[in-house]
Amino acid sequence: MERTSMLNRQPAVAGQLYEAEPDKLRKEVARLIPSVKKKQKGAAHLVIVPHAGYLYSGQVAGATFARAHIPETVILLGPNHQSLGASLAVSSEDWATPLGPVPLARDLAEALVHGSKLFATDNLPHQREHSLEVQLPFLQSLQKNLRIVPIAVSRLLMPQCRQAAAELAKVVKNCAEPVLLVASTNMTHDEPRFEASEKDQLALGHVLSLDPVGLHRTVLTQRISMCGVIPVTIALLTAIELGAEHTELIGYADSGYVTGNTEQVVGYAGVMVR
Repeated sequence: MERTSMLNRQPAVAGQLYEAEPDKLRKEVARLIPSVKKKQKGAAHLVIVPHAGYLYSGQVAGATFARAHIPETVILLGPNHQSLGASLAVSSEDWATPLGPVPLARDLAEALVHGSKLFATDNLPHQREHSLEVQLPFLQSLQKNLRIVPIAVSRLLMPQCRQAAAELAKVVKNCAEPVLLVASTNMTHDEPRFEASEKDQLALGHVLSLDPVGLHRTVLTQRISMCGVIPVTIALLTAIELGAEHTELIGYADSGYVTGNTEQVVGYAGVMVR
């Protein structure tokens, strides 16, 4: 993997989904990250967080990140909403947010691409994608030495998810430093609150049972509009390979609590896997 540009990947949704002015963003993130006197025992392998505007899903994301120990190295997997480029697109660029630069964990990114038949270097899917960008200010606020491997994920079949997870787990195991996986997803989209909650609890039941195969099958067969089901499936498979045994639902909400509209909501969930 060669450095294709000296320029960072610049923010695409600052000023839209979160504050663009640095001081305002610091205050916004600080407000959304609750004070936690005692972190979760044992390092998390994975956190699952939503990716809407901070007004809607920021409290769930902030509460979830607050419960985890954030190491210096984080691998992020999120849906490729525009379906551009490679199916498993690994960024080769350093990133930036209004809070400052975020360097690429180049050693891990290179190892992942070079040792894989599925992961590929491709910056195109990341240019306008928001699902990973909105996680960075939270991570920057909790880890000053943050470095990342951003991966945009398109639709894959279960055998491909298994292979991707095996390749990802191998890279994490070979890393001398702790690595946290972050999987980005929103839950059911644009359905009445009762129906959305019912579907989301069905999907989350598989997440909390460490059942990625059941999650993948249920979301597809029940037509649950969980946009990040594939990155979550891969991340869960990877976490299990890394020894994960425990899960915790940190929070669940929907957009109706902000808009007042309960006839068309989007669901947001935060989960820790350790």
